[in-house]
Amino acid sequence: MIADELLSIEPQELQFPFELKKQISCSLQLRNKSDNYVAFKVKTTNPKKYCVRPNTGVVLPGLTCDVIVTMQAQKEMPLDMQCKDKFLLQSVITSPGATAKDITPEMFNKEAGHEVEECKLRVVYVAPPGPPSPVREESEEGSSPRASVSDNGNFSTSEQSAVSVSRSYVQRPQPEDNSPEAKALISKLTEEKNSAVQQNKQLQKELELLRHHSSRSRGGIPFIYTILVALVGIILGYLMKRT
Repeated sequence: MIADELLSIEPQELQFPFELKKQISCSLQLRNKSDNYVAFKVKTTNPKKYCVRPNTGVVLPGLTCDVIVTMQAQKEMPLDMQCKDKFLLQSVITSPGATAKDITPEMFNKEAGHEVEECKLRVVYVAPPGPPSPVREESEEGSSPRASVSDNGNFSTSEQSAVSVSRSYVQRPQPEDNSPEAKALISKLTEEKNSAVQQNKQLQKELELLRHHSSRSRGGIPFIYTILVALVGIILGYLMKRT
């Protein structure tokens, strides 16, 4: 690797979190450390396996350029998670105002007398991030937490503490029926029950009185009607006698 006088490259290796049947990407950041326009080109020993965007370009003085390297989905797990693929990044000073369209393969030809800087990058497979560790569910009320036994048949210190706490919780005396709290609660409930019974009886009495008055009122209507008819008959008889 020649000293990176033109471009600084981060990171110095391509790390892919390997997963079967899944495309994986990583990025490189190129920063132009010089006062010149710098053209670059990215090569790989396995072009069918990787896609590089952009694989050529121009970085202006003091600016940066991001290069995305995508590994195609793999069908087989690599042996020992090792990879022999390599990348080569070449950089060369170009004319001011140059763009990616002005880049030609001849610019990176050392035999033509061009001063080309090169940086070799290796590929590293890393294990994909594992799933989050499951959170131990809290034991239900009244049940003791599960404790695992070590290989020698003994509980660990933390497990012994959990078991002792669980036992102390289970063995805690519960209030009996003859306790003062229970007696007071029973007495209060008995008083409320008696009061409800008395109110029910009182309501039944009032209902009977209302029914009695209602029946008397319905029976008084024919009696008054009879009196009125008798009065009308007397008056009519008196008038007929006079005539």
